[in-house]
Amino acid sequence: MEEPEAGSECAVGAAAAAGPMADTQYILPNDIGVSSLDCREAFRLLSSTERLYAHYLSRAAWYGGLAVLLQTSPEAPYIYALLSRLFRAQDPDQLRQHALAEGLTEEEYQAFLVYAAGVYSNMGNYKSFGDTKFVPNLPKEKLERVILGSEAAQQHPEEVRGLWQTCGELMFSLESGLRHLGLGKEGITTYFSGNCTMEDAKLAQDFLDSQNLSAYNTRLFKEVGQDGKPSYEVRLASVLGTEPNLDSEMTSKLKSYEFQGSHFRVTRGDYAPILQKVVEHLEKAKAYAANSHQEQMLAQYIESFTQGSIEAHKKGSRFWIQDKGPIVESYIGFIESYRDPFGSRGEFEGFVAMVNKAMSAKFEWLVASAEQLLKELPWPPAFEKDKFLTPDFTSLDVLTFAGSGIPAGINIPNYDDLRQTEGFKNVSLGNVLAVAYTTQREKLTFLEEEDKDLYIHWKGPSFDVQVGLHELLGHGSGKLFVQDEKGAFNFDQETVINPETGEQIQSWYRSGETWDSKFSTIASSYEECRAESVGLYLCLHPQVLEIFGFEGADAEDVIYVNWLNMVRAGLLALEFYTPETSSWRQAHMQARFVILRVLLEAGEGLVTVTATTGSDGRPDARVRLDRDKIRTVGKPALERFLRRLQVLKSTGDVAGGRALYEGYAAVTDAPPECFLSLRDTVLLRKEARKLIVQPNTRLEGSEVQLLEYEASAAGLIRSFSERFLEDGPELEKILTQLATADAQFWKGPSEAPSGQA
Repeated sequence: MEEPEAGSECAVGAAAAAGPMADTQYILPNDIGVSSLDCREAFRLLSSTERLYAHYLSRAAWYGGLAVLLQTSPEAPYIYALLSRLFRAQDPDQLRQHALAEGLTEEEYQAFLVYAAGVYSNMGNYKSFGDTKFVPNLPKEKLERVILGSEAAQQHPEEVRGLWQTCGELMFSLESGLRHLGLGKEGITTYFSGNCTMEDAKLAQDFLDSQNLSAYNTRLFKEVGQDGKPSYEVRLASVLGTEPNLDSEMTSKLKSYEFQGSHFRVTRGDYAPILQKVVEHLEKAKAYAANSHQEQMLAQYIESFTQGSIEAHKKGSRFWIQDKGPIVESYIGFIESYRDPFGSRGEFEGFVAMVNKAMSAKFEWLVASAEQLLKELPWPPAFEKDKFLTPDFTSLDVLTFAGSGIPAGINIPNYDDLRQTEGFKNVSLGNVLAVAYTTQREKLTFLEEEDKDLYIHWKGPSFDVQVGLHELLGHGSGKLFVQDEKGAFNFDQETVINPETGEQIQSWYRSGETWDSKFSTIASSYEECRAESVGLYLCLHPQVLEIFGFEGADAEDVIYVNWLNMVRAGLLALEFYTPETSSWRQAHMQARFVILRVLLEAGEGLVTVTATTGSDGRPDARVRLDRDKIRTVGKPALERFLRRLQVLKSTGDVAGGRALYEGYAAVTDAPPECFLSLRDTVLLRKEARKLIVQPNTRLEGSEVQLLEYEASAAGLIRSFSERFLEDGPELEKILTQLATADAQFWKGPSEAPSGQA
């Protein structure tokens, strides 16, 4: 699980302003913030063996990250291939001369660079945070002139023209069904064929559960026969295809099934040529592993990606958990399910990072205090894990984070059975926190003037505290009540009482059911909400603040800014709500809105959200938090809410969980806050999420060099051009061939670009 950052009548007229604003949702502004990840010092301290280990792991991660293009939209692989060709033939400065000669303005060319940088950063043309499409902010005809007159087009005219013809329309299209990721009428997704609905997703999940197969590394493709009967292909990600491999646990699963009147076929080989490159580089990394845990971990990952086996990935994750306090930390695979509209398929990601010793010492102290702090959480002991499995908790400086975005903290693995019995690891990504969440005073929205300086001063330190608590004691807490395949329970049915009802436990998880499979579409956001609430609740504990070095007035300021940041984030969250479908597009932001609602409901003036008019004459809003009421009003409200969240989660009460969570997550125009109208104000004043430029590593002889790039859209583009110097053309061909092979499953690019085969 990942942690990214964070009157009585309704005003009339705010919505009227939505027309012209709507377009800004779908573009990245020219002045978007761009920051470079700084890991120079941490990299310098590595031995030459550790550098080689980090280098090959990074290569594996970057190759695997390309699969995200195929997990995002039908056109994303073609857009990537087109951009890759353009900038391989001419770097951003050279292409600029050509673009200006073609009649583009400086602003239009910058808009194109920002778009290209956005595609690379998000590994596709949909924002990783919010799942909204973004399009180039310049006329299509002008971009076409630049592309077709470019050096790349002169070198390979048919191929470049073919790519443009395949993805040009879709690159710019903002048809209603293409504006957001989603299933069926709600949007576009490539985790499912275009004809799949939520009912198909549910049926497929039931099928997977019945066969004890995980959805994490799958996609679902549906075809309807002439008799009108649907047939489903569940395709696993693997290097191997359907050729037999006698010693694999997977081969017995690769066959046809009849399930609830429908035909299912389990196949494998999704992203095969990409995963082949991942495996090759993991093999190379294995030669430089620091210990047998790392060697066995990599051997299992290789098995997992080769065979398509999540069981092998779980085994690798066990070795990873046992590899305590490594100098070079990493994780790779189909991990987070935020972007699957159903909530159970994992997006590929891989990261490599170095330990930041000073900050890690604070987290170690927090881990040492964890068992004591868990007792402070507002649910009975029976609802807590039988034994707290002491995890690793380190602060890391990221060298590589491949995938669709970079979080601030991570608590993994996401496999429930491992988390409950074997443990987990927490990491806080220090050099990401240092650059991704800083805000300039003039861009700080929705706060009172007197709060702004305090907020800017304490936001970083308070976020460190929140991330630490969120990951370790939020995601790391709580027990799931389970009945195993032999009928045995992991709780005492006679003595355990539900504190909400006063009765014995009535529901639990059956064998094969998981949190994600049972709570599906709300699972990610509900769990983020639970973890965020734990952070807010426990940051009030003096021992926690002491661990992070805060006492007295400073400690009170950290608490105030942490709570203020959460309620402000609850208002900012409205950007990620789609009124047309009454749906949320980002798990963490939905969670923060829910917390804002809970604290507003507490009343007594703890939190107020008021519509105002800004100094520029346009609609604005103010969020106020009464710091004197945080403990007296806020804490009891959060205590009640947290207990309900945990009890419903522990007991697998999906109906109760949905009713509670979706009730708070509903966005209406009910006074006094009028959130639906306020959403227009939030869109009017939103700040685009920063783009992060990452370094590359390059092997020169037997030494690994660190290559850094300037913090600009052009610098980000250069980093990607240099990432695949040797095999760029081969990767473009792989991506377009894979996309073309499945194109018939979506209304969209259906013909291979000429010259690509």
